[in-house]
Amino acid sequence: MASSRPLDDTDRALIALLQANARASTADLARRLGVARTTVVARLARLERESTIVGYTVRLGADAAEHGVQAYVGITVSPKVARLVIQRLAALPELRQLSTVSGEFDYIALLRAESTARLDALLDEIGEIDGVTKTTTSVVLAVRIDRRA
Repeated sequence: MASSRPLDDTDRALIALLQANARASTADLARRLGVARTTVVARLARLERESTIVGYTVRLGADAAEHGVQAYVGITVSPKVARLVIQRLAALPELRQLSTVSGEFDYIALLRAESTARLDALLDEIGEIDGVTKTTTSVVLAVRIDRRA
């Protein structure tokens, strides 16, 4: 992996455009940035190589996102099994985010399930993972502010 250099204004603008629409063509990105298409291709390659950009994703529109249920799950694990627990959690397609945290829990997971019944089944699956000693769930009732791209 090449050494990272600080992001410049063009890098930041390129990233912002991709966060708004990861499917934008390199020609469209170049036009919006006022640079050559080859410049966009080279910058994307560098940003990916340096792991500044690590993937592309789909964001659901408000209507699709409102279907289903989200929950934050605090997870406590036994010492020395964290890696195995993370591997099992990573296999859950409903897992949106997993963070190591300080405080009462070792991890906080953000889940999105199509129904409360599926959320209940997911919580059972998580609780049955070897090494998970405790979970505490908070179901999201409404999202008031969301600044994620």
